[in-house]
Amino acid sequence: MAMIEETSAAGGPTAMLPAFRTVGLTKVYETGPVRVVALDSVDLTLQAGELTVLLGASGSGKSTLLNILGGLDHATSGQVWFRETELTRLGGRALTRYRRDHVGFVFQFYNLVPSLTSRENVRLVTDIAVDPMPAEEALDRVGLSHRMDHFPAQLSGGEQQRVAIARAIAKRPGVLLCDEPTGALDSRTGVQVLEVLDRVNAELGTTTVLITHNAMIRMMAHRVLRFADGQLVQEELNETRLSPSEIHW
Repeated sequence: MAMIEETSAAGGPTAMLPAFRTVGLTKVYETGPVRVVALDSVDLTLQAGELTVLLGASGSGKSTLLNILGGLDHATSGQVWFRETELTRLGGRALTRYRRDHVGFVFQFYNLVPSLTSRENVRLVTDIAVDPMPAEEALDRVGLSHRMDHFPAQLSGGEQQRVAIARAIAKRPGVLLCDEPTGALDSRTGVQVLEVLDRVNAELGTTTVLITHNAMIRMMAHRVLRFADGQLVQEELNETRLSPSEIHW
């Protein structure tokens, strides 16, 4: 296993109980004679309330890790805990409840229903959540109170992504998992989306994990994890974080 290199001391809410912990986390995909090790004995801890950025080349294991943390995929071996619950011991129904009650997802492509307004897209989540915030509040938090009754085709790419974020946070998840949320956006619009994610993390205390190929985005994180060949190879803790508006690419 590669050695983990911690490069600085941190600020941020590190005194809280961990949101996630993994021990020996391994994921292997096998198709006939082809065997791909996507994660190779990964040990990590993600602190509650932090914003963590995952960096690494395509195929380094970032998305596989995010999918396992989110209960969308299963580990081949090793253990994963969410707070005090071992996710790797849960069956299908329990994982579904975990995703419903605790996890919000934001992906590179917005996955909005074209025939529904912004408000209606958010209500897809609030109608099934245990303790949701009103769709109107969620949209206001992402700066779209004036676009609630617009359809996706009437919105810019950045606005559609903010609707997707509103949908994700409307159920008040403990965890927000973001896979390349700015990947389809230009830099100006990407910064607007990052500002929303940063504000959600600060105001709601939502543990946020963000995958990106853009190394500059690491400057806004509490914690940065670098992956290569399925292994966690470096961990950085930012003493001083930049605001999204200070990030340029």
